[in-house]
Amino acid sequence: SITEETVELLEPYLDMEDYNLETAKKVCGNVAGLCSWTQAMAYFYGINKEVLPLKANLALQEGRLAAAQMELNSAQNQLDEKQTELDEVQAMYDAAVQEKQALLDDAEACRRKMCNASALIEGLGGEKLRWTASSKNFQNQIINLVGNVLLATGFLSYSGPFNQEYRNLLLQLWKKEMDNSKIPYSKNLNLTDMLVDNATVGEWNLQGLPNDDLSIQNGIIVTTASRYPLLIDPQGQGKIWIKNKEKNNGLQVTAMNHKFFRNHI
Repeated sequence: SITEETVELLEPYLDMEDYNLETAKKVCGNVAGLCSWTQAMAYFYGINKEVLPLKANLALQEGRLAAAQMELNSAQNQLDEKQTELDEVQAMYDAAVQEKQALLDDAEACRRKMCNASALIEGLGGEKLRWTASSKNFQNQIINLVGNVLLATGFLSYSGPFNQEYRNLLLQLWKKEMDNSKIPYSKNLNLTDMLVDNATVGEWNLQGLPNDDLSIQNGIIVTTASRYPLLIDPQGQGKIWIKNKEKNNGLQVTAMNHKFFRNHI
């Protein structure tokens, strides 16, 4: 309850030199405490004069802080709600992006397949003529199959002992008889190509068989005919070829003057 007026009235006393606790104790010990108390209350008033506005301001700021805290809590709640909505929208966006990428990947795969299919169709379109010609050729082969097999069979069965010239003559005579009998056959028939493939011929050449037509025909007769061949081989080429060809098959070689062969006879 102390006031500013009271403090002003006390100031002349407080400013006196002998208004202090030590002097008061000398005059009267009971009053010395009152002297000290008045000094303390004046000092307290000066301090409290500065503190009261601060307390009032503190209370005001605490009120503002509470209001701001409420606003902050409300804003935080709204932020949490918006964050939840944002998370949901972000998840939807991520799913849409993944779906978009999957669609793009599928589209790219379809585009590649379309390009490959277009290239295949174009390639097949180019092959149409060849397939048509091949189909026609296969049909002709079916029609001429009996005559071609007949010529090949006659070649294997009867032309072995003769030279190339006589073999060709036999072939022409057979074709003439087949024309008379109206047996169809391929006009451009090549018996060598019909009875053996190039890879086999190449292997025979590596084994020592000469590469001329007569030698290749002889090789066909030796390997295809059902009867055991008899080779007239003054140069020994046929013997070398057979020994190399059958080397891994356990071929046994003998001669008429071999002792085991002679004793067996």
